[in-house]
Amino acid sequence: MNRRIFIATLSAGVFAGPLVSGAQRLGLREVGFLCSASSGPYAPFVAAFRHGLKETGYVEGKNLTIEFRWADGHYDRLPTLASDLVRRRVAVLVAVGSDGPVLAAKAATPTIPIVFASGGDPVRAGIVASLNRPGANITGVNVIFTALVPKQVELLHQLVPRAETISALVNPHYPDVELQRQELSEASTVIKRQIHIVSASGERDLDPAFLTLVQQKTDALLVANDPFFQSLRSQIVALAARHGIPAMYFERQFVMGGGLISYGPSLTDAFHRLGIYTSRIMDGAKPSDLPIEQPTQFELVINLRTAKALGLTIPPSLLARADQVIE
Repeated sequence: MNRRIFIATLSAGVFAGPLVSGAQRLGLREVGFLCSASSGPYAPFVAAFRHGLKETGYVEGKNLTIEFRWADGHYDRLPTLASDLVRRRVAVLVAVGSDGPVLAAKAATPTIPIVFASGGDPVRAGIVASLNRPGANITGVNVIFTALVPKQVELLHQLVPRAETISALVNPHYPDVELQRQELSEASTVIKRQIHIVSASGERDLDPAFLTLVQQKTDALLVANDPFFQSLRSQIVALAARHGIPAMYFERQFVMGGGLISYGPSLTDAFHRLGIYTSRIMDGAKPSDLPIEQPTQFELVINLRTAKALGLTIPPSLLARADQVIE
């Protein structure tokens, strides 16, 4: 077919083949990366993901491209973003940042392999059949953030034992919010304190939420896991400092940025393993044959400078257990 006939055919709409990405035309493997959060706060985790890929022979610009889609905390955007990546016919669709992205990816394609990292319960959420035999086209890393809520509350209670009013900041739009509420209810029974729930689902909600915490005379705060909160960690840490509220976070980056204390799995390690799983699938492994991985590293991080500013003395037993102490 000569050039004129080809152009005429396109103009007539005769050519109706599937969309082929530029990466495919160049002979590169293309990975789709769907995240419910924003790119900035996830930069260290994306770097760990790239490292896992590189370790197993996949390097961007050489034999791989990564097509990113960020929802910036707007969970309603996820189905459209997932469908966009499916139309590109990516080799693997990576879905991270709560159950929302993987559920959107699952709804968008029954065939493209999906690798996820999520903090909820993937079996309870209907994502996979079981952890050992996920089935279908999905596997990944379960970072079990939500299941750690009781432990986080316990540590916060040890840090501020005289706290009468304990609150939790949650995002009502987070896919696992009901499970978070259940975990908080169980934790309140253990420490024999009521836990007041304060909601924020947008950046504009943060100031009013902290004013509510002040009005409730909150003595200690748990910031529940959510990619939206991770995207706004600088603002949350600053508001906790401004109002003098000791806060427990679910990820170390909050504490590195001036927060008081965090306890949770290592996201850097989880995303590194996510890269390795993605490589294995591109090498021919079936997602249904790869069991859901569980965290192997948990980190307790304490910021002594923040504790001093809040007038808190960290119990020696807590300091001894810490994986990192910022002085």
